[in-house]
Amino acid sequence: MKLSARNQIKGKIAKVQEGAVNAIVCMEIAGGHRISATISMNAVKELELAVGKEAVAVIKATSVMFGVEE
Repeated sequence: MKLSARNQIKGKIAKVQEGAVNAIVCMEIAGGHRISATISMNAVKELELAVGKEAVAVIKATSVMFGVEE
C-alpha cells in the first residue's frame, strides 16, 4: 500500500465496538500502546476488520491539539 500520508502505524486490531452506523476500532501498536478511531460500519465490513487482524492506521490531520490540567 502506497500513500502520501507519512503517519502510518502498523498494529493489530484489539477491539471492534460495532454500532448502528459507525464502529470504534481499537488497534494495539508497538510498546503495547493502543489507538482508536471511529469509522463507518461499511469500512469495517469492506476491510474485514476483526480482532487479531493486522492493519495500518493512517493519520492525516490538519491540526493537533494538546491540553494540560490547570
